[in-house]
Amino acid sequence: MHSKQNIRNIAIIAHVDHGKTTLVDGMLKQSGIFRDNQLVEERIMDSNDLERERGITILAKNTSVFYNDIKINIVDTPGHSDFGGEVERVLKMVDGVLLLVDAFEGPMPQTRFVLRKALELNLKPIVVINKIDRPDARIEQVLDEVLDLFIELEASEEQLDFPVVYTSAKNGTAALDTDTAGTNLKPLFETIIKHVPEPDGEVNDPLQLLVNNTEYDNYQGRMALGRINRGTIKSGQKVAVIRHDGTAETARVGRLYTFEGLKRVEVQEAQCGEIVAFSGLENIRIGDTVADPERPEQLPPIYVDEPTLKMNFIVNDSPFAGQEGKFLTSRELRARLYKEVEKNVSLRVRDTENPEVFEVSGRGELHLAILIETMRREGYELAVSKPEVIFKKDGSVLLEPIELLYVDIPEDKMGPVMEILGTRRGEVQNVTNMGGGQIRLEFKVPARGLIGFRTQLLTETNGHAVMHHVFHGYEPYKGDMKRRYHGVLIASETGESTLYGLHSVQDRGTLFITPGTKVYEGMIVGENNRERDLEVNVCKKKHLTNIRSSTAEAALRLEEPRRFSLEEALEYLGDDELLEVTPSSLRMRKKLLKKHQREKAAKKNKGR
Repeated sequence: MHSKQNIRNIAIIAHVDHGKTTLVDGMLKQSGIFRDNQLVEERIMDSNDLERERGITILAKNTSVFYNDIKINIVDTPGHSDFGGEVERVLKMVDGVLLLVDAFEGPMPQTRFVLRKALELNLKPIVVINKIDRPDARIEQVLDEVLDLFIELEASEEQLDFPVVYTSAKNGTAALDTDTAGTNLKPLFETIIKHVPEPDGEVNDPLQLLVNNTEYDNYQGRMALGRINRGTIKSGQKVAVIRHDGTAETARVGRLYTFEGLKRVEVQEAQCGEIVAFSGLENIRIGDTVADPERPEQLPPIYVDEPTLKMNFIVNDSPFAGQEGKFLTSRELRARLYKEVEKNVSLRVRDTENPEVFEVSGRGELHLAILIETMRREGYELAVSKPEVIFKKDGSVLLEPIELLYVDIPEDKMGPVMEILGTRRGEVQNVTNMGGGQIRLEFKVPARGLIGFRTQLLTETNGHAVMHHVFHGYEPYKGDMKRRYHGVLIASETGESTLYGLHSVQDRGTLFITPGTKVYEGMIVGENNRERDLEVNVCKKKHLTNIRSSTAEAALRLEEPRRFSLEEALEYLGDDELLEVTPSSLRMRKKLLKKHQREKAAKKNKGR
């Protein structure tokens, strides 16, 4: 058992792809937790399949390293503001933060978002300038940008006096100045021990612990995770669990674990300052306080920023429903969504009047897309509506969420990108020349203006743009905006698409499918060149004649169809459309599959 003097608790915060997870890998390897002959894969902390595929951290995770008998508990936090719920709760467990910044890109929007949270909690910052070996590194300018950011976020005098470490996470080296070539991460370890304060709290005081995370273990049931604020927790100990509303009930701690390297180690007791996981409290929730039953004193519950986007999760009712998934019913869908709410604190789920429709609210498109992707991989089948922003009212004034958008683009694309954002009610805040023919545009833009923007931006810049955005606040409604300028091509019958059928309609627009794709009436198979929707028969076969030609079929050539990722499909959806999601397929469709139903609904809406 470690005394609090020999413990340091830190979180690593950084923008996506600035090398955070790679740095943690290096710290783990150099602390000696692996055997010399042990095979260790890269990005150890990205254990989730989606994290490895996308190269981002989605779930906050705990690990620890030892340096000179001092235990450093490390929390690897998400870098994307859509997972702000993860960030806000894990920062409550630490006393300091490593602010990791790319030596070329400098501080980015998500860096701003997480740093603001850390400074509000009065955590001790250590600035780490990473990737100093990049040929285009601009170390001095980036350090000035970091200082400007601290001043902009109203950091205290003490927080402004931050230590700086220069690292190459890829090479596993660190130095305290740019003139010294680092050989290992020793300077980083020593800076953490020197500048991150030891945990507060007294060992002999009554127990107090805030639950920062929960998870489910197949053998032990619900597990709670948090840092001991004061006192000591023991396996088998009787405790009081204080809910958000202040009500309390007694329970008993089951097995108790601390973190050592990547493993959980079972212990009999742990003292204040330690980060622990324990079983036994079946009804425990994030934000509950675990306290001494004789003196049950509550810690402030965890509150996170409210969701800004919502969408409907609907039981799949397409003609192909049940062919690819295992979990199809409203009961299964509802149970899975409410289970997610227990651990995903920034998600909201609400039942609607229709028992087959559930309203799900989240922090952004990526936040909701990750949930959908996770569910489809688990075998769920469902349909989802297009994301919509959540409006608020201040008296008679309608308010909408506003995002700060940063776009890095080639200089010659500045005009077209500004024109696109102008139609989306974006307001220019700043233009920065990054050198090398690159510029950075900063906009304030309504959150609804960003739905579908990423795809349009990449198309306009031939894939050479990088965009990031972070929630800015609520402002008065900015006015109407048009979302999509083209109608869609809709399959007029159920069947299998043919080369002949697709070739006969490809002049009408851009196709989304290939020959041999199974389609149903009302399914979207392409984008129309014109504004209105158009029904097409993609299953049409060529009439047989007595004349045969061996080259006639070969002469038919199709353009490459447009493929959609999950996020791109969500962005593309119109108001009257759904995305059918199964473990194997993504199909866009109309809410009303029959043509006469759509015509009837259109007349009804026109008459209003």
